[in-house]
Amino acid sequence: MFLKKITLLHKETQSEKEYPFSIPSIQSLTELNLTNSVTFFVGENGSGKSTLLEGVADLCGFNAAGGGRNNTYEVDASESALSDYLRLSWMPKVTNGFFLRAESFYHFASHIDGLGAAAQNSYGGKSLHEQSHGESFLSLFLNRFNGDAIYLLDEPEAALSPQRQLSFLRIMHDLVRDENCQFIIATHSPIILGYPDATILSFDDGEIKETEYEMTEHYQITKYFLDHREKFLKDILED
Repeated sequence: MFLKKITLLHKETQSEKEYPFSIPSIQSLTELNLTNSVTFFVGENGSGKSTLLEGVADLCGFNAAGGGRNNTYEVDASESALSDYLRLSWMPKVTNGFFLRAESFYHFASHIDGLGAAAQNSYGGKSLHEQSHGESFLSLFLNRFNGDAIYLLDEPEAALSPQRQLSFLRIMHDLVRDENCQFIIATHSPIILGYPDATILSFDDGEIKETEYEMTEHYQITKYFLDHREKFLKDILED
């Protein structure tokens, strides 16, 4: 592990009516201790998990639209308004890593294409645009991710089929076990959340708190749907 603690500095100049301090989980945050090589952020859309992850990425020096420390390109509305108020505690400090932002990955792929064939070699030797969305994500994980690094991933399941989510779990496991990597992942996927012995932090109910896998809505709703599909659909589709 490298990143040990995230601290939010509360100042008199901050207005709780302004984004992102209007988000309840951000309002209540003072210190967040990280005790695991794999940490998941979970919660409903708008709960603050991606906002906090983006702020951490900005402080790590990663492009806030996605990429590493050396990926310089611009995407509108990609700046973090939170990072000025965050402090990160490291032991030791690490500079290697990557921020995956699923919603702007297309722009990252275009950036890599613009750098030419030499840059593409770090992503499997083939344009990310010439692969399916899921294939390009796996090319990133398999070829760009390596040891002694921190990886911040915002909804990596967006491009991955269930089978490829399982493949990603294996890639992540090998990087954590064999190559000394740390992952912080914002996700809605009950498959990815099932990674063994990870810390799961819920951003729901106005605070950030640790929860168990079986207590997440992602698990409970998915399990209920699979166990009671016909009743579930009847309840939500029929007047």
